[in-house]
Amino acid sequence: DESSNMKNINDFSSSFRTIIAGIAPGAVGGVFCVFVGHPMDLVKVRMQAMPAAPITSGAPIAAHAMRTGTFASLANIFASEGIKGLYRGVSAPLAAITPSFAIAFWSNAAAQNYLLSCNEQKPLTTYQQFMAGAFTGIPMAFVIAPSERIKCLLQVNQNGNNTTMMKCAKDVYRQGGIRGLYKGLGVTMLRDVPGNAAFFGVYECTKRSLEVVQEENNYNHWMFKPLSILFAGGCGGVANWIVAIPMDTVKSRFQVADDGAYRGARHVYASLLKNEGWTGLYRGLGPALIRAFPANAATFAGAEIARNFLGITGT
Repeated sequence: DESSNMKNINDFSSSFRTIIAGIAPGAVGGVFCVFVGHPMDLVKVRMQAMPAAPITSGAPIAAHAMRTGTFASLANIFASEGIKGLYRGVSAPLAAITPSFAIAFWSNAAAQNYLLSCNEQKPLTTYQQFMAGAFTGIPMAFVIAPSERIKCLLQVNQNGNNTTMMKCAKDVYRQGGIRGLYKGLGVTMLRDVPGNAAFFGVYECTKRSLEVVQEENNYNHWMFKPLSILFAGGCGGVANWIVAIPMDTVKSRFQVADDGAYRGARHVYASLLKNEGWTGLYRGLGPALIRAFPANAATFAGAEIARNFLGITGT
């Protein structure tokens, strides 16, 4: 009857709003993150993918740039490839970070709610905040691994081939199928589980500490909350990359290598240690950290804007 149909419509509308409320903050935050952080991510990937051997005089300008430091690298890429070069490969992370951040923020909230239910609704401990963040790395890796493969290939490409995301993806699929697109899934997970634990855990702990400072000192200025979100988000991003950069270096090197160059991610790891030492695992840390604070501050700012727009309460 009519009342039953109306109830079904209301139930569907409520469920739809719940889904949107769960995924929208992360999706919007992901878009903010990409546009703020992509140029530095480009520098990071090129530094990671490049072997430590000396560069010949005939090498491209951008190759020489990777030896001269983060900001000199950025300037040289801009000089040789223009603004378009700084955003080379941006379509791949945009296509994947929107859903992957949506899943990460949603799964973090779901993990927090589950832990709260197990904890009789008592505030989560620091350990539990980190565990909730770690959980997000598993579903996120399945979404982001293919786009990371495409993004890295596009970012290290300087000869004009495979210049679009779709062409590159089609070529990778033609050569290796689904397995080719998911090359590096395991090491992506090894990067994102501890990295996301640090990302969400440090964010929540920093924000909570700032809230305590606000309450104890009776700070009521309207700018305190947005600035605390930006600062906590930036700290979370820096913590993420300090933890994740070794596996991210292994992932980048593995994903851009020709098929058969390495037997797997473990072989990449061993090769890096043997040929470049521990410092080889931290290649690209400079641009990653420079990118991390503003990009992840923007991530949480975007998420907060989406929450306010949708009228969502909570973190």
